[in-house]
Amino acid sequence: MKTLTLNLVAIFLLSFVLFSCSPEEDGVYFNDTVEVVNTSNVVYSSIESEILDLVNAHRANIGLATLNRLDIISGVADGHTNYMIQIGEVNHDNFSQRSQNLMDNAGAKSVGENVAYGFNSAEGVVNGWLNSPAHKQIIENPDYTHFGISTDANQEQRNYFTQIFIKK
Repeated sequence: MKTLTLNLVAIFLLSFVLFSCSPEEDGVYFNDTVEVVNTSNVVYSSIESEILDLVNAHRANIGLATLNRLDIISGVADGHTNYMIQIGEVNHDNFSQRSQNLMDNAGAKSVGENVAYGFNSAEGVVNGWLNSPAHKQIIENPDYTHFGISTDANQEQRNYFTQIFIKK
């Protein structure tokens, strides 16, 4: 029984570390890789649109304002999703650069980010975020006004997700 409890605690701590969120500046700087921001051709896949709809439905169900989709946010998120796929790791690397970009180019006053890996559906990733207190806090932040999303798969067809929220 004690071994089972220790294993569960270890799994929880590992999951928390791997899937933690950045509600604001996290002070983590792992490298100087520039993430490309392409806002001219932002097109939303069905899973991306469904994620945005599910997040807004959740917010409406708990009495919060729904968020406006903003293409520049999705462009910034896309750069980070591609970066995570390139290095093969879910992370919040260079979050301060993404935040500053959105402050400079989208008028953001604050920025939050959720990332994930491996989910096969919009419902799965949104439920995963809502079952994590740190991720849920970002989704349910009443100050956020706009959001964007990026989802793409690696060569093994495992999905990576970046969802960014801002307050204008």
